[in-house]
Amino acid sequence: MVTAAVCAVILAAGEGQRLRPLTTHLPKALCPVGNVPLLDRALARVSAAGVAAVAVNASYLAGQVVAHVGARAHLSVEPDGPLGTSGGVAELRDWIDGRGVLVGNADAYLSDPSRPPGKDIAALLDGWSGSSVRMLVRPLPDGESGGFSNHRFAGFSLLPWSRVRDLVPSPAGLVRDVWRPAEAAGELELIPFEGTYLDTGTPPLYLAANLHAAGHRNLIAPSASVSGTCTSAVIGADATVHGTVTRSVVLPGATVGAAEVLTDAIRVGTLTIPAALLS
Repeated sequence: MVTAAVCAVILAAGEGQRLRPLTTHLPKALCPVGNVPLLDRALARVSAAGVAAVAVNASYLAGQVVAHVGARAHLSVEPDGPLGTSGGVAELRDWIDGRGVLVGNADAYLSDPSRPPGKDIAALLDGWSGSSVRMLVRPLPDGESGGFSNHRFAGFSLLPWSRVRDLVPSPAGLVRDVWRPAEAAGELELIPFEGTYLDTGTPPLYLAANLHAAGHRNLIAPSASVSGTCTSAVIGADATVHGTVTRSVVLPGATVGAAEVLTDAIRVGTLTIPAALLS
């Protein structure tokens, strides 16, 4: 059971450089997956997990993030550029104010077929002592080594106040400032995530998350106009598709002309971003 001693911070300040030009005019946190902005997925997940006090940080195209969040969460704006995962949490230290903090990356896509959002990360909170660092993890792919005991971070971690109170609000990461020190002290608990985790940070992974969210079927927003042919396609709000779209994402308001064939790609406006899925 979650108590009032735990708050949540959703990290949404990043520039999403690896996703450009998709993120040239749109913050990565607001990029839709399955026609739902990534940030909305993260906010819904922590709410369903029972964490009522939530903060969101913003930096790159911060005005869009602030307007999108509105009154749904406490907002922390980093005007001089993103402070990183550690610096972003440190900037919210006064707001966290002695509580444990569930930290989630806005760009994390998680899906567990056996548990709904919120329940899928509940193991991070269940039975927590309030002193250890917990990290949601997936096993490393075959042939890879390293990470944290041959596991990789899966988007969410739980930090005690004792690990937050001395963080500095300057550009830095949780790997260096919290996770590795906790691991060295024997205070890092790895919590397995049984579902699908993707970080959506590159075009292939962003496409993979969209297709997974759509169940590898067509997912077409009600306001989209489609006269062409779609197969395993995610079509955003107010998009127009006259051509052929296969295993691709058409962002809100984008257009696919009658003579166009879009395959394994992301369409932004009239621009195509190749995104062949990783093998």
